[in-house]
Amino acid sequence: MGRLVRTHSTYIEGLIGCLILLSKFKEIKTVIPGEIKMGKGKSEKLLLRITTRIKGGHKVIARKGNSIQEVFITTDISKEQLKSYLEEIID
Repeated sequence: MGRLVRTHSTYIEGLIGCLILLSKFKEIKTVIPGEIKMGKGKSEKLLLRITTRIKGGHKVIARKGNSIQEVFITTDISKEQLKSYLEEIID
């Protein structure tokens, strides 16, 4: 089971609940949400998309409404396995 690092006082609505569920998978080491930014598009529901492989893990973009938040996940699992975990927690 990994740990969720809470570094900010604000998060996209519904994101923390999803990240708590994600951190319960044994292969996930650390989940670190980044700052919130404003995007141009609009998403009705929370979306999580893997964007980049980083040293020791993956970067995920969370979107809801016109807000975007980066999430850094340290893990040794593949992008495909992480994607299946994200699909499982978002449904």
